[in-house]
Formats: sequence, structure tokens, C-alpha cells
Amino acid sequence: MASRIAVVSTFEAEHVIQPLYTGGDVALQRSGRILVTCLGEEAVLTDLNTGRTLGRVEGSSEHGRPTIIPNLQRTLKPHSTPVVTTAVDSTGTLLGTGSADGVIKVWDIRGGFITHTFRGHNGVISALHFFEATEVESENVKLLGQKEKKKGRKTTNGEDDTMEGVELTENPATRFRLASGSEDGKIRIWHLSKRKAIATLDSHVSVIRGLDFSKHFNALVSGSRDKTIIIWDAQTWKSNRIIPILERVEAVGFLEPSSHVYTGGESGKLRIWSPQTGRQLTEEQPAGREGNEITRVVYSPGLDFVLSIHADQSLVLYSIGALPIVSTTVNTIEPLPIIRRISGTHDEIIDLAYVTPERSLLALATNSEDIRLVSLATEKPNASSGEGGSYFGADVALLQGHDDIIICVDVDWSGCWLATGAKDNTARLWRIEHARKSYEHYATYTGHAESLGALALPQQPLGTTPSSSSPLDYPPPFLLTGSQDKTIKKWEIARASVNANPSSAKKGAHPSSRALYTRKAHDKDINAISINHNNTLFASASQDRTVKIWSVQEGEVQGILRGHRRGVWSVKFAPKDTPPISGDSSTGPASSRHGLVLTGSGDKTVKIWSLSDYSCLRTLEGHTNSVLKVLWMPLPPPSEQSNKRPVQIASSGGDGLVKIWDASTGEPACTLDNHTDRIWALTVNPTTNTLVSGGGDSVVTFWKDTTTHTMAAKAAASTARVEQEQQLTNHTHAGNYREAIILALTLNHPGRLLALFQSVVDRSPPEEGSLSGLRAVDEVLMNLSDEQLLELLRRVRDWNTNARTAVVAQRILNVVVRSYPAARLVGLRGRGWKEVVDGLRAYTERHFKRMAELVDESYLVEYTLREMEEVGFVKGNGEGEGDEGFGDVVMV
Repeated sequence: MASRIAVVSTFEAEHVIQPLYTGGDVALQRSGRILVTCLGEEAVLTDLNTGRTLGRVEGSSEHGRPTIIPNLQRTLKPHSTPVVTTAVDSTGTLLGTGSADGVIKVWDIRGGFITHTFRGHNGVISALHFFEATEVESENVKLLGQKEKKKGRKTTNGEDDTMEGVELTENPATRFRLASGSEDGKIRIWHLSKRKAIATLDSHVSVIRGLDFSKHFNALVSGSRDKTIIIWDAQTWKSNRIIPILERVEAVGFLEPSSHVYTGGESGKLRIWSPQTGRQLTEEQPAGREGNEITRVVYSPGLDFVLSIHADQSLVLYSIGALPIVSTTVNTIEPLPIIRRISGTHDEIIDLAYVTPERSLLALATNSEDIRLVSLATEKPNASSGEGGSYFGADVALLQGHDDIIICVDVDWSGCWLATGAKDNTARLWRIEHARKSYEHYATYTGHAESLGALALPQQPLGTTPSSSSPLDYPPPFLLTGSQDKTIKKWEIARASVNANPSSAKKGAHPSSRALYTRKAHDKDINAISINHNNTLFASASQDRTVKIWSVQEGEVQGILRGHRRGVWSVKFAPKDTPPISGDSSTGPASSRHGLVLTGSGDKTVKIWSLSDYSCLRTLEGHTNSVLKVLWMPLPPPSEQSNKRPVQIASSGGDGLVKIWDASTGEPACTLDNHTDRIWALTVNPTTNTLVSGGGDSVVTFWKDTTTHTMAAKAAASTARVEQEQQLTNHTHAGNYREAIILALTLNHPGRLLALFQSVVDRSPPEEGSLSGLRAVDEVLMNLSDEQLLELLRRVRDWNTNARTAVVAQRILNVVVRSYPAARLVGLRGRGWKEVVDGLRAYTERHFKRMAELVDESYLVEYTLREMEEVGFVKGNGEGEGDEGFGDVVMV
């Protein structure tokens, strides 16, 4: 008998790339291994080496079991206004909080109580930093205190700022200081032991955004939005040097052990400065684009990298291992090398595509001007805290060049060439050579008057040519683009000597950006373009509700597909060797020679069209919103026993669902749900059959085809069930009641279980001392697990609803109640116990009432029979006095 090929029907979310940062504060573990970020109202803990989510605070991990399970110790409400900034001291025992009302509170972390409350600032607290003063500074504090005591000066909050009782030497606990900055531009130095402000630094004229202390220089550095940083002498608290940065400073600090000063601000670049000369050490860097500003920099002494957080919610790791030790003779150095980029959130996923011949990278269009290349590596990354980054979902490269949001992407058959179209009215071609970490811009195609909404590259090489063996050296022969200007252009892509002159490729200086033809294609925006398997035809889908079939060579219309009631969002040609599909009206199979076309529309339907007569073969309905993307699933290898090859398609829509359809029957095979917003992007790995979906919820889901495993598991389960049923029959006939009862409960065979109990209850005579009728059954019922006991009670409840089986149910219930203590039965609560008890009680009361009525009626029957026995005949034995024959008999 011929075996039938398994139809893809089950998928599981194997990997999910989720947002980890959407704005707010960021922190690093001291070792640099664990990154803590704000995601909405949650705090997410991420392993920087593997990219795995270790845990969530005030949330739950939906995908995978968290490694770290946070335990809430206490909740504090320190301020009456919002807390704006926090800081923790080097010992990890003190927490400083600054609020919008200018109040600073210091907390004992372990005890959970307030140790200090400082007032004096007139605005929002914008920066806090704990540090430990040196002995020299401590002695200077004593002298400053003596001076202030003589003057009798008062602080701004009315408290005496004298330093009475200051000793010449301080123990380590009395050397802790807290520096605070606010939006009024002032910095205050607080003495934690004396609970006083020992200095007020007033040189900035704007918000203080960063504070840090260096033991090497015994100095404090402050950065402000007034575009300056100031180095303060910790002995005199006078400014040693004012360094103009010429940009709004959002972060500042010292690097160890080099003792250089770093700054980050509106230019989006991390810059290094000499605190001795005030000179910028890094070479001048061009400012980043708008939205790439640095909002915060995280660094801990001992780490070999610095983490910068940007306004576009991206995180960048810079290496500082090669920084020279501070010196006045240090020459200009190159900008800090970037170790890795981390996308906090991918925003709205508009389109995506597999790239590289191995399909090891994923190109994402994320509602921005750049393309993000994401690693799909599954091997274990390097354990180094700074160098790890080859994990699944790690950012590999950023393709920059477009001036506006990228709307569409496509990759050629080899995976080495990526095309992108954007709202800047241009298309760009990129050369991807992942083995050499080379991701170059190859050419730019300019000519459309409005945004590009669709483009396509050839999906098969043109015969046996050198391009099929060396795709990196031979770009695709042409590119098709469609725009909101309602036109389609075919661009010639001329080959350039990329290896000989790579600089020209980077500049895109190629004579290939020439349109071979331009056609007025539709009456509205063009949403999608697809090229058939032999590069002779292409299809264009438009908001005008039509799909047009064109010849690639001449650019002439070959046919028009009409039938959708709304705009068509997606179109795809069937792959080579796709078997024919019969139509809805059983008009016969479509011509396999001409091929098939798949479309998805805003009318919530998917349609399959025949290219032989451009008719609709089948309409698939099931989505509750617009169908935004369609594709053909890869065909399985031909079976040796059968020539029947299943055809399946996939679709995604505005309802946030991915549906897999059987193209032959038009029925959905399965529905995949892991998104909370519309799914714009959908692609499939031709080798592994893995579906990838991306949507407006910033989530990318990788759906693994588990059909083979599912069918194998079902077959194994079916075989095991047959064997167990045979064992149940054998145990029943052999009188092995324990095994028979356990198997009947496991296999969910209430009928066979009832028959078994019925035979025990009807046993005559019952075994002496047995509650059920057989001691062996009593022992089994007395040693059930909680799950088995609850399942048995469910069956008893069902049997108890029928008067014919109620006797067996009551007998088994009697055994259970007598065999188990009440505490054991109450312990079943929470697993459907209440419903079982309610059902048992209702029908048991009904049976009791019925039995009581039968007993009452039996009294009348018993009385009648007794009276009949006593009265019998009226004349005793029937003989009358003086009568010789039989007389009349009167019955009472």
C-alpha cells in the first residue's frame, strides 16, 4: 500500500525575538554579565553573553522558564513626588533617591529604612553619585567646618552648616559623601556622617546630567546641558578646569584605570577627554542623525567596555581595553571600537528576509531608515562578557544609507544580494558577504517620484552560468520596483569588479542605475511584486484591487486578475514543479505548464489563480482582517511510493494570526498565534521549512515545523494505547484488579471500569470484611494517588446520575469515604473538587429521597400482607356451625 506524504499541520514557536528596552533606566551587573533594562512597566534581566531573558520583575516570561525568579522583599514609598534618579554606593548597602520636589533620601537597603533626608535644591534632582573621600579631603572638611563655625553661617534650608565634632582622622564609614545635581545647575556635596552639605558648587547654568568621582585625581567631574563639563578639586571644591564640549552633555564619567573622562550627548558619539589638558583625545566624529542621541552611559570600574544608551532605544558596547593611561603627552586616538549593537526594540517590523546562502542572517526593516541584520546562529557564544554576541537574535550589522523609512526588502536566490526600497523614492542594492563581515552598499536606483512600496529580485539563476557558482561576483541581472507613483521600473544591474575595486562598490558608483523601461501599471499604489521561477513573468499587486501579469523582457501586460473586493497587499508565483490544483467548481485541474499565482487582499481572503486562463481556482476564507502577506510553503521531496505531493500556503493578516492552508481543499491546516498586532512580514526558510513572522508588536517569531515529530508521537501514543487496552483486558480476565483499575483510569475507559466494579458489587456472596465486595478491590481503592482518586470520584459522580448505576457509585463512594481521612479529601480542593462534590451531593440526596419514599410505601405493602395473613377466611377454616356442606365464603 502506498504511503501518504505527511501534510504540514503543526508548528511551534521555536525562537522569539522580543523587545528588551523601550526607554528608561539601564543598569549592569558589576561583572558586566547581566543587563537590566526597562520594558514598559517591567524590568528585564538579560544575559549579555547569550541574549537569553533571565527573568522579569513585575512580569512573567511567556517564552521559556526564567533562570532568575525575582522575589519582592519590600516596597518603599520614599517621596510624595515622582522619583527621578537613583544611585547605589560601592558597598551595595545604601540607596539614594532624588525626587521632583528637590528632596534627597538615603536608604539602608537591607533594613529598608531612611538614614538621611537632604533638602536644599530648588528643582528636580537630576543626578546622584556616592563616593568615598580621601584623608586629605577629610582634613580639609575639618578646616572648612572650623571656618564655618566661626562665621556661624546658615545653610539654605535654615540648618546650621557647622562641622562641630569633626575629628582629625575619620574611619571609613565617615568618609562617604553624596554628590547631587539638579535642574537649577547647582551641585551639592553631602557629608553622610554629619548629615550636612559641606559644599555648594555653582558654575553650571543648566541641568546637571552626570556626576562621577576619581580617586586618582581626587576630583569630581560634572556634566551639564550647558555644553560643558567641569573638573572639581575635592580638597577645595573649586573648579580645576572647565572643558567646553560644544554639545548638550547627557552622560559623563571617569574610566579606570586610564582615568580619562568620557562624555555622551546629542551627537550620538562617545568622546574621550584628558582631564589634565581638557583636550579631546578621540578623533573628531561626524554627528549622528536625529534620534541617535546618547541619553545615558553605563560603566563600572573593572569592565573593559562602556555601554551607551541612545534615544532610538538602541544600546552600543564600546571597547576601552586599548585606551592608554592618562598622560599629558597622549596623542589623538581613534574613536572607541564598537563591540556590539543591541536593539532595545525593533519597533514595527514592516518586512524581513533571509540572507546569506546558509540563511544564517535575517534582514529586518523596522520602521526606520536602516536595515538590521540579525544573527540566527544557534551555537553557544563566547563566554567573554564583552565579546559574546553571536547568539540567536544578536545584531550583526546595520545597513545605513536611506534617508527615510524602509518599506520593502527582497533577496535574490543566492541570499548574497539584498534590495531595499524606502520612502526616500530610491531603491538600494546591498552585497552581503557574512564570512568576511562585509555588508556593502552596491548601487542606488533613483527615478521614482514617490515612495517605493514593492520590489523584486530574480529567484533563480539564468541557466548554468558563472553567476550560479560565484554569486558574490555576479549581481542579479535586473531589479523590478513599484511605487506609489503607480509606475513599475525595470533596472539594469551591471556587473562591477567588486573584488578589484571594493571602494567603488561602497560608493555605489556604478553605471547600472539605469531604468530599462518604465510602465504606468495601476491606478493606485503598488503594494507587491513577484517574479516567477524562470524569470519570464512578474506580477504586480495594487490598491486598485487588481493583479497584473507582465512579461519581464518587454514589460507588456499578459493578463489581469480581477476578483478581489479590496486592495491587494501581496502576490506570489507558485514554485517550480507545483502540482495542479482543482478549482472550487470542480472544473478540472489547473494547467501545471502555465503555473499558479497566490494573492492576499484587504477583503480578508486569499485567492489561488490559474495562469492558463487567469481565473480564480479557489478562495480561502478565515482571516478576520486584511491579509497582508502570502507565500507558498516549500514542497516536500517526492515520495518513493506516491506521486501525490501536497501543496500548502501560508498567510498572515491584520488579525495577528498566521494560517497554514491546504491548497487542494482550501481548508486551514493550523493557525499560529503569537502576535498582539498585525503581521506585516512573513517568510520561510526553503531548507528547514521554518516560518518567520514579524509584526507591529516588535516581535519576530520563528515557527518550527513539528509535523514529523507530532505524527511520530501520535503513532507511538496510539501503539502504546492499543497495548495498554490489551493489558487491561488481560488483567480483568486474570483478576488483577489493581492493574486493571489503574489502567482503566489512565486510559479513560469509564465503561470498562464500571463493568469491573459492577462484577465486584454483584459478587455473591461478598467476601467477608470487604466494603466493596472484594478485599483486593478495597486495597486498590485505599492506595490511589491524588490524581487517580480525583479521576475516580469524577467517574463515580457520572455514574451516580443514573439510577441503574447509582448502586455501584454509592458502594464505591462508601469505600472511598471510609478509607480516606477528611483532610486527604479536602486536600483535593482546587482541581475540580468543588464540582465533583456538588454533583455527588445533589444526586445522592435525590437517591436518598427516592429510597425514603420506597421505604414508606413498603410499610403499606407489609401491613396489607400481614392483615391478609391474620384474617384469611371469615369462618376460620371455612366450616360453619351445623352446616354439612360448603357455604358462602366472604373475603375481607
